[in-house]
Amino acid sequence: MNVRCRFLVATLAIFALVPGAGRAGGGLKVVATTPDYGALARAIGGDEITLKILAKPTEDPHFVDARPSHIVTLNRADLLIESGADLEIGWLPPLIQGSRNRKVLPGETGRFLGSEGVRLLDVPAVLDRARGDVHAKGNPHFLMNPENSGIVARRLTERFCELDANSCPAYRENLARFTERLEQRILAWTERLAPHKGAQLVTYHNTWKYFAVRFGLRSETFLEPKPGIPPSPPHLGKVIAKMKADGMRVILVEPFQSHKTAQTVAGHTGATVVEVCQFPGGLPGTDDDYFALIDAVVDAIADALGQAAAR
Repeated sequence: MNVRCRFLVATLAIFALVPGAGRAGGGLKVVATTPDYGALARAIGGDEITLKILAKPTEDPHFVDARPSHIVTLNRADLLIESGADLEIGWLPPLIQGSRNRKVLPGETGRFLGSEGVRLLDVPAVLDRARGDVHAKGNPHFLMNPENSGIVARRLTERFCELDANSCPAYRENLARFTERLEQRILAWTERLAPHKGAQLVTYHNTWKYFAVRFGLRSETFLEPKPGIPPSPPHLGKVIAKMKADGMRVILVEPFQSHKTAQTVAGHTGATVVEVCQFPGGLPGTDDDYFALIDAVVDAIADALGQAAAR
């Protein structure tokens, strides 16, 4: 733990000792690390839970700034929802340590790992830091495959029921509605992207692998030379050459990534830069709604691929 984190934990731990710091309003008190888990928690928990989300939708989930309010929020939590695939490993552990809340420690019923039950992609055979910021457990962006959101929602329902048996009927009703809507939307999303099967997407980071695999697209070319490593001119030169050779015409970029870099590459290749986001609230009209987010992403990508094919 670096000096800044140690200072933060020591300072914020004071909040956990304030009388009444662990007591808040009624209902199961749920904390989600990122807005996608928050959206799923809200869909299943409804009015039976109080929800707090630590990361902003436009914030890089790998590098969330720890704030005093995060410690207080975790101190009061009955349940902490995180990816379970080391997405938050750089900033979450010091906050949990400072919260002094045994409920959210590893292995406790108040700690929910979204990755359990999900088949993770890009699991490294050998962990080599020379390959960049590679996640030891695999690619943590699995909620970009909507089918995985169903797996997480079902498990989350069971955990809510375990912690709050009185509200279990409401949680199960909410899950049934979520599942029905998910099945309908997956059919629509699949149909929307079907004409572009096999199309290649250029992305800044390897965020969209699950999305691409689910909908028959390819996501194998990245503006980052390695995960977490800023783009370099030599690497971008190789990307530009590959895009020209393979006819790639769509670049995906998220709010916290360098739009200038994406636009520079687009200028050399004639590609379209498409703003996408992995979190509800990161695109207009998607606040708190996982379905609205995937709707927006699917429409934006399908439109861009359609325009590229028509050139």
